[in-house]
Amino acid sequence: MNQETRNCQNCKQDFIIEPDDFAFYEKVKVPPPTFCPECRFQRRLAFRNEHFLYKIKSDFSGKEIFSMQPKEGGLKVYENNVWYSDQWSATDSGKEYDFSKQFFVQLNELFYSVPAFALSVIRGVNSDYSNNFDGYRNCYMCFNGNYCEDCMYSVTLSDSKNSLDLAACFKCERCYNSFWLNSCTNCFYSIQCSDSFNLWFCKNCVGCNDCFGCVNLRNKKYCVFNQQYTRDEYIVKIKDFHLDSYSAVQEILQKARAFWLQHPVKFFQGLKNTNVSGDYIYNCKNTRDSFLIHKAENVRYTSYIEIGPLQNCYDYTVWGSGAELVYEATNTGLGAYNVHFSNECWPEVRNTEYSIFCQSSSNLFGCVGLRNKQYCILNKQYTKESFEALRTKIINHMNYMPYVDKKGIVYKYGEYFPPMMSPYAYNHSPAQEHFPMSKSQVEALECLWIDPEDRSYQITKKASELPDSIEEVDDFITKEIILCEEWEKDEESAKLHNCSKAFRILPNELLFYRYHHIPLPRKCFYSRHNDRLQNRNPFKLWHRQCMCDGSTSSPQARNHPHHSERCPNKFETSYAPDRPEIVYCESCYNAEVA
Repeated sequence: MNQETRNCQNCKQDFIIEPDDFAFYEKVKVPPPTFCPECRFQRRLAFRNEHFLYKIKSDFSGKEIFSMQPKEGGLKVYENNVWYSDQWSATDSGKEYDFSKQFFVQLNELFYSVPAFALSVIRGVNSDYSNNFDGYRNCYMCFNGNYCEDCMYSVTLSDSKNSLDLAACFKCERCYNSFWLNSCTNCFYSIQCSDSFNLWFCKNCVGCNDCFGCVNLRNKKYCVFNQQYTRDEYIVKIKDFHLDSYSAVQEILQKARAFWLQHPVKFFQGLKNTNVSGDYIYNCKNTRDSFLIHKAENVRYTSYIEIGPLQNCYDYTVWGSGAELVYEATNTGLGAYNVHFSNECWPEVRNTEYSIFCQSSSNLFGCVGLRNKQYCILNKQYTKESFEALRTKIINHMNYMPYVDKKGIVYKYGEYFPPMMSPYAYNHSPAQEHFPMSKSQVEALECLWIDPEDRSYQITKKASELPDSIEEVDDFITKEIILCEEWEKDEESAKLHNCSKAFRILPNELLFYRYHHIPLPRKCFYSRHNDRLQNRNPFKLWHRQCMCDGSTSSPQARNHPHHSERCPNKFETSYAPDRPEIVYCESCYNAEVA
């Protein structure tokens, strides 16, 4: 088919459907979308609770348990060992399809009648305070990742050990307070670095070791703010920075960020790719409009794929791990094949549509909580022939009698779940990070909003009262209840990013700070996470031209193909035009890096 311009039902903005898009929709036998890519992404994110845990009572035993399902969401929740047992069956809630009622109304009724598991975890050991992981051991407050050990306070962390306060990091060890590191060891306060060790306050460094405050270096060592030193000179220089001091670290961070801005950034973050667009992409091919993704091929509008491979997917958010032909799905992976319009379906779920919390099953339509089943609709078992016939009738019925929300948005076959079906608070979901909204705006969407809980903490120390140096901290600090610096400065502003008001320093955490001679944090986990997210570019692209204008832009411009003229190269980038960074095309950037 030819390229078409359509108008989004939700935001009323035009968007383009290209011939390759139509080819994919035909391949998976779904109609083209009626929402634009951004609105589709926002809608999927609203169905994910990434890093919030709640204390609730199990609807099976009455015991108090930790859960990713808030009680305000209204779901029935069982502790995981019960949910995975034979003590109950999701087919007991199965029901006949009612052609006098809208499909999404019937699915919503089923969703809230079938118990959900408390946590989305696989192979966890001593990691009770973490969620959305596979293979975590001895991890605390770590979310959304795979195969980590002895880590704390991190989100989107995989294949890592002995690290704290990381976001979007992979294959890291003994790293701290950093964003988008890959294969790094002993790296602190750094962003977008790979294959490096012993870095402090560095950005976009590759194959480096023992560098401080540096940017855009390649295979360098013993550099301070990009100046070369001998090994002995470097050791003396580093001692002068007093990295055990919180006030000194804050000053260095400001200096480093100002220094980084004096150097160009590449329009795109990623390595080992062929024909890709988006940002934070590694080892991908034919991957377009995608972000934070590894080992993907032939995908579009896909994000948060921490572990590959995956192929032939569109509008897919979170996971990967062997997924194929996935469309409009969230929190789905681990062998998922031909899964559409679904959430939390794993592992080995195949040929499934409009299903939630289903595992090791195939040929499902509108099912919730099924395990090891096939040919089911609304949790009721059918033969293969009757399943296929009824599925066709239901799709026709969805188009004839669609669900229409309060805004007048029409949900026919081919749309993801309406926002009113999400059991998660919008302000506790990644949707709020990417598309922040007020409480009134969220409620207008028929989404849940959870106000900050007044926990009446008995604060014993303010963040401003903590010792400046880690050398001055005694063991009693682990008994203190500390008021978060963000809450201390501006309570209302702190609430916007879900500041928990107070936090504690755990014994293992204190050992980490002492071992690395770094100062105590002054903020709670949620405020620290919010700070790290400021290093992440938006998952959105702008058309721009390379900012290199020849000899006036830098002394190295004589090495550029365009010499003293303005570089003609244009590209799509996640750096908005009003950003302060100097944004270069790849050839100009490569001519500049050391």
